[in-house]
Amino acid sequence: MTQRFFNPVATHFGPGSLAELPTIVDGARVVVVAFPEARALGLIQEIEQLLGDQLAYVIEDVSPNPDVALLAGMYDRFWQNDEACDTVVALGGGSAIDTAKALIVGTQSGRFEELLALLADGKPFTPYRVKTLIAIPTTAGTGSEVTPWATIWDAEKQKKYSLHLDCTWPRAAIVDPDLMLSLPRHVTISTGLDALSHALESIWNVNANPVSDAFAISAINDIMTCLPLLAKDLNNKALRSSMALAAMKAGLAFSNTKTALAHSISYEMTLRHGLPHGIACSFTLPLVLKMAWGETPERDAVLQKVFNSDCQTAVARLRNFLHQLDVKTEFSDYGVSSPEALEMVQGAMQGARGKNFIGAKSIAALP
Repeated sequence: MTQRFFNPVATHFGPGSLAELPTIVDGARVVVVAFPEARALGLIQEIEQLLGDQLAYVIEDVSPNPDVALLAGMYDRFWQNDEACDTVVALGGGSAIDTAKALIVGTQSGRFEELLALLADGKPFTPYRVKTLIAIPTTAGTGSEVTPWATIWDAEKQKKYSLHLDCTWPRAAIVDPDLMLSLPRHVTISTGLDALSHALESIWNVNANPVSDAFAISAINDIMTCLPLLAKDLNNKALRSSMALAAMKAGLAFSNTKTALAHSISYEMTLRHGLPHGIACSFTLPLVLKMAWGETPERDAVLQKVFNSDCQTAVARLRNFLHQLDVKTEFSDYGVSSPEALEMVQGAMQGARGKNFIGAKSIAALP
């Protein structure tokens, strides 16, 4: 049976690779979408020096988990000034890159409400106009720089929307570990665990293939070795580079499989309980691993390559790894009762990402 793997993102990796930005944008007019702290960290000034007159303006009011309430005005203003740029450069973590992905998808009216209606419809559509996207992650976790996925939230209506089009693949990604040196411990851990979840989710996935497995296995081994060390030595450039590469490999893995049950559960944990994404999608990993193991011999073989053990030992190792990073692993730790947890997992299995999970019938594995 033929296996396929596709990723169109031209990736530039390594310390100091941000300096390649002028060559990558190739004379285009640029709008930068950045996280609010980027200017205080000196990153906006560095971009200004690199781009000079090619930089049209900077959008700096990106919020975590981009919400329709903020995106609407940002989107409408962006397309009212359509001619200002050809290319959007996303500088930041997943929220900045997801925001940029939403902005580059132009509707005929230039209004966000039209885009939201298309997303709510859930059917594929062709954008009326688009901008080119360049992604520069400043966290080692999201993988969004090498994937087409973007998540848009509606906290008021307790909904999330998934954006995925041909144009939301970044044309290029610059993964410069030097940009991650300022990350505090809790963000380093949360984003690193997001990457771990991406890699594991690509393995216990109905869309898995040998190429995605190879990226995932390597990413998991690197993260489980590196992240505890990095959490104790945040200024270590070698560890930052290792985590940046591991997160990118995890992104490459799930760029072809999408995520699965742990992420499907995470959306409800974020909407209902306000849990940060990296924690929301990782605290259930031991539970989901237990549910996945034993479903298919082929997937078991890959999980055994990762953990070099049986199911019980692997689950304990993964749980202890999370505890070592001060991440609790029970629903009750986050104020979720057993009935609500069961209902949440059952509902998550019916979601688009939940249906990617190989153990969709293994609800009996729940405690």
